[in-house]
Amino acid sequence: MCRLYGFRANEQTKVECTLVRAQNALLLQSRRDQRGIGHPDGWGIGFYADGEPTVERRATAAHTDLNFAVTTERTFSRTVIAHVRKATVGQPQVANTHPFSHGRWLFAHNGTMTGFDDVHHRLEAEIPATLLQYRLGATDSELIFYWLLSRLLKAGATVDTGGDEEHLRTVVARSVVELAAWCEEAQPEAVPRLNFLLTDGVTMAATRWNNSLWWVERREVHDCEICGIPHIRHTPSAPYRAAVIASEPISHEEWQEIPDHSILVIDPEMRTITAL
Repeated sequence: MCRLYGFRANEQTKVECTLVRAQNALLLQSRRDQRGIGHPDGWGIGFYADGEPTVERRATAAHTDLNFAVTTERTFSRTVIAHVRKATVGQPQVANTHPFSHGRWLFAHNGTMTGFDDVHHRLEAEIPATLLQYRLGATDSELIFYWLLSRLLKAGATVDTGGDEEHLRTVVARSVVELAAWCEEAQPEAVPRLNFLLTDGVTMAATRWNNSLWWVERREVHDCEICGIPHIRHTPSAPYRAAVIASEPISHEEWQEIPDHSILVIDPEMRTITAL
């Protein structure tokens, strides 16, 4: 299993303290999470600059790789997805490391698509060859990404301009329910774990399916509880809003557990919708 981190805000924000210095920062989780499990098989950080995603990925443990801290130090964005990996399907290598990107889209997964040997054929059959050709690794996660993206494109989203809240909410919610049913049909004795983070840079969807997932909402500008200064280029005319999603609480803030078998969507106006 892996550990996820998703961030959305209405103003550019620096996330270094959350990812590196917080009480339960993602860096620390790569060594040992709250269950005592390490995630040493790679790390990745994706963020948006001028509307386009930038992704840094390594097949090394975040807590042993100085590049993780260097990348977080320069990550200043409205939208971020980060991930530390414990390999299940696919060897530890860069091509199998999250987040995955295509056009404006970023995606990361915590869990395993059970019944992979059978279910992957159903996913591949839905993905156009023109899209499937971009799959570089061997993970179930990257295949799920292109499967979700193909469904979003059929619903009216695009690779270059993204989608809208309705696209993400309806397509992702319907797809995770369907995929879970396929997994259970292929391997009834196993539990599919399908926690997803998917974003086009302005809207973010997070699913919780049989793995832990939490979120916290931030309102107004506050000094960071770690370093004592705010990390925001604030425009006083607009109230600051942000939402953070993570596999387990990272800071001393009042985190809320996302209900199992549900989807949390953060729209461009920073409104949050939990549904299935």
